[in-house]
Amino acid sequence: MRRRAHRTTRTALLLAAGATVCLTGCGSGQAASSSASTSASASASTSASTSASASASASDEPFAGLTGAEISERALKATTGARSLRMTGSVPDEESGGTLKIDIALDRRGDCAGTMSMDGQGEAELIKTGDTLYLKYDERFLRAQSKGEPQADTEALVSLLAGRWTSMSAGGADAKEMAGFCDLDQLLEDAGGSGDDTPAKATRGRSTTVDGTPALTLYETDGSERSTVYVATEGKPYLLRFESGSEREPGALTFTGYDEPVPAESPAGEVLDLDGPGGTSA
Repeated sequence: MRRRAHRTTRTALLLAAGATVCLTGCGSGQAASSSASTSASASASTSASTSASASASASDEPFAGLTGAEISERALKATTGARSLRMTGSVPDEESGGTLKIDIALDRRGDCAGTMSMDGQGEAELIKTGDTLYLKYDERFLRAQSKGEPQADTEALVSLLAGRWTSMSAGGADAKEMAGFCDLDQLLEDAGGSGDDTPAKATRGRSTTVDGTPALTLYETDGSERSTVYVATEGKPYLLRFESGSEREPGALTFTGYDEPVPAESPAGEVLDLDGPGGTSA
């Protein structure tokens, strides 16, 4: 079960990295008119090729005079310079074909805290602080992730772990991939460059808001795939949201909590030490 959970978090990590990689991959040319998945895209493409609307002067236009590629460069610089952030959204799980929902805050120290769930079937909580990884699964999550296993094994797993915090060394074999999901340095390093031979193109879209934060929409075209990126227009031009247009890797992630403290604290009370000989630690 733990190996399966590790693979799902890797999928989420790769999509998150892709969200910021899309910014650095935007070429200097202007993309052809993009047919985005929302009804607003058509009008956005039109407004991107014209001057500011009659209701707003050019000086009030977000990123006035900048192309989509230039805005992407600014967003990349701001986002990869963050000391911490929070990711919330859904990504595909390659193994099950289902959808993984995540809500996790992480920082450059490698600390993180958050939750994940698969197709609404239960929830797992995750905390990494220092060299220790803490996990807590509810019963629905354990049963869903144990499908196909012998019933006796599933019942024993549920009896042992459901609703109970566990701990293990973050550097151990069982925890390595899950702990890697908390590695903001690696996430942002992966976002710092694209190995694609053909750079993606970005066109400006409409002004909007993401959870109340003013933003500018960018439409990215990479071959036959189209994605949507939202960049903050007030304060630093952080990446606020990424919506994948890929049929192979659909999903959407919202980014908040930039440079805010991550609430990663060791759980209070009894904790089952999975590295120990079956004992517990307080």
